[in-house]
Amino acid sequence: MTGLSGNQKRALRSAARFFAVQALFQMEQSDAPIGQIIKEFADHRFGEEFEDYAMQEADVKVFRTLVNGAVDNQGGIDKMTDRALVAKWPIDRIDPTLRALFRVAGAELTVADTPPRVVIVEYVQITQAFFPDGKESRFVNAVLDHMAREARPEAF
Repeated sequence: MTGLSGNQKRALRSAARFFAVQALFQMEQSDAPIGQIIKEFADHRFGEEFEDYAMQEADVKVFRTLVNGAVDNQGGIDKMTDRALVAKWPIDRIDPTLRALFRVAGAELTVADTPPRVVIVEYVQITQAFFPDGKESRFVNAVLDHMAREARPEAF
């Protein structure tokens, strides 16, 4: 990523986050192994054209870090997410897209050095792409704020 502007690097990281949520969703729905999903995304999604639609480029390193971090730390991330959710709605009862999003965001909060406020803003924006009516984005904001304060209290 040398030679890229700050805005270009941010755009590639944002795309990597978006694709990581899609990859975790796809893994859950298909039971495909992590290696197969990562390879499929890296080889066939980033920057490719699909039915006259140009897919965005993404930072492959960030994508792999987030997907691997979400899978490797899923148990702890799910427990952290459960503590942020209403008691009667554990993570296994929420929408699978939101579940994937919380797992990727949880991975970024626990395995990356991204500032927590940036993580919250980025994943709220991703939520808006999947759920444009806005209701889910407020829910995601609240849950991620709780998760970030637990994972990185020193940042607040």
